[in-house]
Amino acid sequence: MSEFGLAVAMVAPYYNLALVIIVLYLFIQLFRTAQENPDVYISPWVYLFLAVCTFVIEEVVTVLRALGVIDVGRQINGFFELVIIILFLYGILLQTRYVQMVFAHPPTPEPLAKQKKK
Repeated sequence: MSEFGLAVAMVAPYYNLALVIIVLYLFIQLFRTAQENPDVYISPWVYLFLAVCTFVIEEVVTVLRALGVIDVGRQINGFFELVIIILFLYGILLQTRYVQMVFAHPPTPEPLAKQKKK
């Protein structure tokens, strides 16, 4: 691996954690919107939030392993990735069910003849 690749591999977990702070702020704003407006369908976003939290745990473990604070095998990352993918796919499944339920049979507009009589 080149020197640039090694440098990126060393600092990437730190940048990932910094960018996740922005994502967590956006999730907080989303959840506040859902509290203010109960008609917002938030269930898939909860699972995506759980996937982001799992990613944070994975990155913290990676940083602590790189610093030599903990000694865990690299196989644990596969477990974290599996959990993230499962949560993401379940969120997509929930969203597609919601879209099918709400938009499969939209309300039919009134015929033009009835609109003109009014």
